[in-house]
Amino acid sequence: GHLGQAAEVFFKLQRFSYQDVPFSKLIDGVMEGMVNSLGDPYSAYLDSAEYRDLEQNITGSYGGVGILITETESSTLEVVSPFKGTPAYRAGIKSGDIIVKIGDKETSGMELTEAANLMKGPPGTKVKLTVRPKGNGQLKEYVIEREEIHIPSVEGQILPGTKIAYINLMMFSQQTEKDLIEIFEKINVKEAEGIILDMRDNPGGDLSAAVDIAGFFIPQGPAVHIVSKTGRDSLTTEDKYLSKKLVVLVNGGSASASEIVAGAIKDNGTGMLVGTTTFGKGLVQSVFEITPNSALKLTTAKYLTPKGNDIHGKGITPDVVVEMDANLSREVLLYAPMLEKDVQLQEAVSLIKQK
Repeated sequence: GHLGQAAEVFFKLQRFSYQDVPFSKLIDGVMEGMVNSLGDPYSAYLDSAEYRDLEQNITGSYGGVGILITETESSTLEVVSPFKGTPAYRAGIKSGDIIVKIGDKETSGMELTEAANLMKGPPGTKVKLTVRPKGNGQLKEYVIEREEIHIPSVEGQILPGTKIAYINLMMFSQQTEKDLIEIFEKINVKEAEGIILDMRDNPGGDLSAAVDIAGFFIPQGPAVHIVSKTGRDSLTTEDKYLSKKLVVLVNGGSASASEIVAGAIKDNGTGMLVGTTTFGKGLVQSVFEITPNSALKLTTAKYLTPKGNDIHGKGITPDVVVEMDANLSREVLLYAPMLEKDVQLQEAVSLIKQK
């Protein structure tokens, strides 16, 4: 049958190919070919390097110095803040410092992503930063050893001059619920008059984390329905609903787990969605380890919102559509809330104050 044909091709390639074809490379090719025949962009056969990359993304860590940067009006690189406990924090880099050079490269007019990539690198390697401290013309040089940096998946604060809790959810990892509970305690969320949940440009992550997070924002019940070969399964939240006025910020970069949370809130009517239509990824992937250094990432299910909506390829349209200037959105989203520039956040604040 077909397997026999495949074996025949396999041995002919090995025996007669003009190029030397290593056995392992052929096997990799067979597996890639099988997965590619599905025509699903989210399914893939992962070799060792790709598998390592995926594991790193799921744990939310990278090699670097631990600085959050933004671009100022005059296109210099300003430190928003060093993450607590990181090499940059310990070296004495502070919020408001201007990074003038990374290694030997001048940073004036440099893209944020390029700057971030220059600072990243394998733990144990060093990077030299030339810094102008805030309000002080004297340049300082720091040689900082990179370490494994763990990205916080959540940040939060009470918006200045309000009683509104602003929660910025950057990704969904196994740590997220714990991080969120800490922030709720730190800002005393029970006293807040409302919550703004910012999931703009949140690419998603762990499915169970999405259900954990949804539980704070909807009454106990199904957060999402998972439809697979074996049938339909509903994932239900625990009873921990905060019952607060809620506005959720989303955009075209809100995908996957973010859409599960946004869809659950929309279907339950517990909050208003503000921003632009979400990405539209309604498929669930599972990773199966094939050997210790290879894996199969496969779409094993699709998910539906609590009311049974399939958002794949369509996304979720917010209750209030507010467009944002594309150049601005990167700058606004990476960091501390910037009310004066962020029209979507302004809309969210006024909605909470109205009711």
